[in-house]
Formats: sequence, C-alpha cells, structure tokens
Amino acid sequence: MVKIIYNDQIMDKNKVQIDIEDRGYQFGDGVYEVIRIYDGQLFTAEEHLTRFFSSAEKIKIVVPFPKEQLLRLIKQLINENKVNNGSIYMQITRGASPRNHVFPSAETKPVLTAYTKVVERPESALENGVEAIVADDIRWLRCDIKSLNLLPNLLAKQQATEKGCYESILHRDGTVTEGSSSNAYIIKDGKVKTHPATNLILNGITRQVIARLCDENQIPFYEEVFTVDELLAADEVFISSTTSEVMPVIRVDGKLFSDGKPGQITRKLQSLFLEEIKKMEK
Repeated sequence: MVKIIYNDQIMDKNKVQIDIEDRGYQFGDGVYEVIRIYDGQLFTAEEHLTRFFSSAEKIKIVVPFPKEQLLRLIKQLINENKVNNGSIYMQITRGASPRNHVFPSAETKPVLTAYTKVVERPESALENGVEAIVADDIRWLRCDIKSLNLLPNLLAKQQATEKGCYESILHRDGTVTEGSSSNAYIIKDGKVKTHPATNLILNGITRQVIARLCDENQIPFYEEVFTVDELLAADEVFISSTTSEVMPVIRVDGKLFSDGKPGQITRKLQSLFLEEIKKMEK
C-alpha cells in the first residue's frame, strides 16, 4: 500500500481525505517543495526544508511542527515506499474553512501533505541537450515564494510543449528572469551569468549548488541581469532545477548554440554536479 504524509502522520494514501473547502484547493493558499532522491537518499534536504519554512512564513502560515520532525517523517516515508530514485513532493495549506478571501481564524489548522514519486535521471536530455522558447513572464511579483499558484508557469510550459520544446525561458520587458520551472543561465566568454536572487525569481536549490561549484572550481559566476538579446548571443545556455539538474539548452527560438551540442563549461558543471550526488550517496 502506498503511504503518504498527512500532517504529522504517515498513512495509507486511500485513507486520506482533503476537505473541499481546503484553501489550497480553492485559493492556492499554500506553498510547496520538491526534494530529489538518489539511491534512497535525500539530496540537499536541509536547503529545501529551510526554503519550505521560509516560503510558509512569507505568506503567514506557521508549520505546526519543527523541521527536524518533518525530515524524520520524510525519511520514513521514503523507506516505507521503497523509493530508490525519485522525488518527494510536499505542500502546506492554510487549512480548511468556509470560503472567504480573508484569512480564517487562528483555530484553523494548516494541512500538510507529502508523497513520493519514482523519477529517474533524465540522462538522454542531459547528454544531448534540449530546446527552449522565449516567452513573456506574466507571473506575480513574489516569485521568491514557492507558492501553489502556478497557472502562469503552466501556460508557459504548455506553450513550449506545443512547440516541441522542453522549456520556456521567461522575460520581463526584455530582461530574462528564469524558466517556467527552472532557473536560466547564459555563458559568454567563459563567464556564467544568471538573474540575481530577487523577488522576480525563485532562488533554486540547484542554482545555489551551481553557484558554490563555480566558486570552488574557479568558474566565473555572476548574478546579473541579462537581456533576451544577450541570451540569443550567448556561447552556451543551460537551465537548472531539482529534477532537470544542469540541463544544456542547445536551441532557443531556433537559434543554435555550441553547434547543437552541450558546451564545454556546461559539461564541466554537469560533471561537478554528478560528483556532488555521488558524495551524498557514500
């Protein structure tokens, strides 16, 4: 029987019921996280949980138990579901109460759920690279919060999918922000550049790992804004996320990069990232 986390308990999936007036269902009033599992072990769990609690705090939801307890529950869930390579999705909502735009009373308890999923590494895409399009960033102005409100992201991802592409790289008035479900980077003259961690992007955990790896390996890394024109003039382009890792982008809006193959620095970052995974598995 598949298990999930419901608040502070591990339960059979088919025994859990969510109230139709849960504010996550009716308003998207909540936040979420996705943590990667490699060889049965959580990768960067501390960083993800810290961001989860931070996102909740930013929208005034108090997670009703400490980070350490949630981590223990997650590890137990992975073991009980026997997940080797995959991910764990978790979310917390403000709880169930009669529908009203105003926050409910303090007696309304937040609802936390989490489940595991089997996900293998996207090895073919990592080896060969993917294609992307450029799209308008129509999201709200608090993209630093990992909110359940993802409709603009879904529309952008669908737009890319309908054009046979992996991702939409978003921009606001010509300034590139990030992907619909990823952070975006360009490489020019050996320098890696990505949008600063402001309210306009999510400071991805994989993004943070990449920044550290660049620093440790003397790869110039700059958190600076860049334009769509700079994107299309780059030597290399890549995106990153929890499930996509360091993903080469070989074509954007028909423009080919590095002869249609993942570039040298992107390859180096992929290798360094894989080493991080192997360190965790030891």
